[in-house]
Amino acid sequence: MKIILASDIASLGQAGDIVNVANGYARNYLLPQNLAVLATKGNLSRIEKIKKEAEIKRLVLENEYKALAKQIEGVELSFTRKADDDEHLFGSVSEFDIVNALAEKGIQVQKRNVHMKKHLKEVGEFEVVIHLAAGIETNIKIKVDKE
Repeated sequence: MKIILASDIASLGQAGDIVNVANGYARNYLLPQNLAVLATKGNLSRIEKIKKEAEIKRLVLENEYKALAKQIEGVELSFTRKADDDEHLFGSVSEFDIVNALAEKGIQVQKRNVHMKKHLKEVGEFEVVIHLAAGIETNIKIKVDKE
């Protein structure tokens, strides 16, 4: 089924793109969520309007993400966990812990924005990447102390 994307969708394309998708995907997800419209003659004439609206949304989001990145920049988080004599934690520090610690400081990020190769399972200082959008990311310092 041919549709026109009304929003950017990572796996399909950007707003205003005309794409072919499975009928069920279009009928059951994209169209009801207002993420796309059918590629009819009337809607094809609206492509430029859809692209302009999407570009405005992208710019607004990009500015918000840049402001959030500046707010996050230089933040240091400290966690205290139980550890053994070799300084290996009995638990770990995960993305969820980082999101909650940032929320306590008034900084709202999603778990999917926190990029860690693996959970922190030892005492020490670490850097974790907060990826907000394409080309907009910042690092935060994490300090894990022994309880």
